[in-house]
Amino acid sequence: MGKLSVIIITKNEEANIRACLESVTWADEIVVVDSGSSDGTLDICRKVGAKVYIHDWQGFGVQKNHALSHASHDWVFSIDADERVTKELRASIENAVTQLEGEFVAYKISRLSSYCGRYMKHSGWYPDHIVRLFKRNKARFSDDLVHERLIVEGKIGLVDGELLHHPFNTFEAVLRKVDQYSSAGANMMHQRGKNSSLVGAIIRGLWSFLRTYIFRAGFLDGREGFMLAVSNAEGTYYRYLKLMLLNKKM
Repeated sequence: MGKLSVIIITKNEEANIRACLESVTWADEIVVVDSGSSDGTLDICRKVGAKVYIHDWQGFGVQKNHALSHASHDWVFSIDADERVTKELRASIENAVTQLEGEFVAYKISRLSSYCGRYMKHSGWYPDHIVRLFKRNKARFSDDLVHERLIVEGKIGLVDGELLHHPFNTFEAVLRKVDQYSSAGANMMHQRGKNSSLVGAIIRGLWSFLRTYIFRAGFLDGREGFMLAVSNAEGTYYRYLKLMLLNKKM
């Protein structure tokens, strides 16, 4: 019977981490890698029996690979602090890891995300199939600063159930993440030698709005769909604007 390690990376996730951990306490092992929390995150993790490690922040990909290096079981499930496993998804994961000779070495999971209190069924957010369950020796994360991906050696299947995602409970959280992710994205593109301009940043921002609200039917998500389209446009505009400014400093 296969055993499961859950890996989580954290920093100041006191508001989220308890609900996340409670949704995966059935796993055989929980590994948390923290990059310097100053709130109660680590106390909460230790109280539920998680194995806690401290590692300086070097980007999402590097941090998740560090967490993966501490996982001790054959199967690994990667979850973020603002995500929760539903009962149906738990049953599917448990069934997948008990398959002794299954054809798949990793599984995609359907993620349902909320934006300021509303689960988004359009806007390019759903269905959102992400690879999160995998055999430890068959996958690793890319070393990207942000928007890391899982590199899998073998066939990928799909499990039933939803992974609930709560990235933006308040609009203040939206603004913080727009700034955080646009900076990380600009730095990553700068390292890869990409260029940008003011006109280019404006055009890309406008296209991001149209793609989210019109072409991906964000208008069907009500006012939150419009809000998401605007914040996506802002994030894209800021990312390319910051890249332009980084290149200007060279």
